[in-house]
Amino acid sequence: MRKFARIVLLLSFVFCPASGADAAEPGVKLVYAEVNPADSLMGQTARAFKEKVEELSGGSVIIDVQYSGVLGAENDVLDTMIGGGGTVDMSRIATYSLNSYGSKKMSLLSLPYTFTGREHFWKLANSGLGAKLLNESSELGLGIKGLFYAEEGFRHFFFNSPVNGIADLAGKKIRVSNDPIMTGMVNGLKAYPTVVSFNELYSSLSSKVVDGAEQPIVNYQSNSFHEVAPYMILDGHTLGCAEVVITESAWNKLTDAQKALIVEAGKYASGFNADLSAKIENDSKAGLRAAGVTFTEVKDIKAWQDACADIISRFSGGMEEDYKAIVDMAR
Repeated sequence: MRKFARIVLLLSFVFCPASGADAAEPGVKLVYAEVNPADSLMGQTARAFKEKVEELSGGSVIIDVQYSGVLGAENDVLDTMIGGGGTVDMSRIATYSLNSYGSKKMSLLSLPYTFTGREHFWKLANSGLGAKLLNESSELGLGIKGLFYAEEGFRHFFFNSPVNGIADLAGKKIRVSNDPIMTGMVNGLKAYPTVVSFNELYSSLSSKVVDGAEQPIVNYQSNSFHEVAPYMILDGHTLGCAEVVITESAWNKLTDAQKALIVEAGKYASGFNADLSAKIENDSKAGLRAAGVTFTEVKDIKAWQDACADIISRFSGGMEEDYKAIVDMAR
């Protein structure tokens, strides 16, 4: 009986090798920072990536996701990673977050009225140009490497009084962050960009310190902004583009096989994110309509694009060929 058991055990090793990376691969744990909670779109995207990595590696690579900003705000995490702090190996960041570190090509994704729809963005993300943009942080010597893309839906303007078209934005005070592209866009629309911290936005809309703001639909709902600003115009000025980055030092700890499975898991997480983002947005829109939100469709975006032509030209300067290639992918 013991001899039979030994034979069965031997056969299980011969015919059932470990999936993914070789069982002899060294064990690596990577700390992944996510500012959003685990049940959010980006939190679920991080979990999908974690589970796929651990499945493909047979457990040789563990992704330790720290949710809800416990490792700091996005900019603080990025400072730590670029500064070589060693406490964070990976993070999901907005693509425009690298602007202050010298990134220029990635800022093309933040230019207003560039993407015509999700399909347009994902076509870019999965192209050679998308890979080129992801590699910009490495080319700049920032000590981080772009791995894969994610998105959180198109951003739209919303207000505490009815807005029916582009002309109605003139003279309105619209909340912005300290982002020159966003400020330039609001100026182009003949509105007044007004810097207000995000945690004060609800009260600022309620007290009419500002007349409006902009967010993806899901964030608009989750932060209850519809309670004080129930009018949203679906102009889709920018897509909430994000990328997941890893420090070069963490990347260099991995074997070639582990690097390959990280890339494969990133592709899987991107697809997961795209599908979930569209579903969550549709569910949010239905819930908001039921709560009394008025959505106004924009039938002709050209007037909006024309109003932002100067800011697009200024921030695509020197990169006109790449920007044209992005725009042309919509065809």
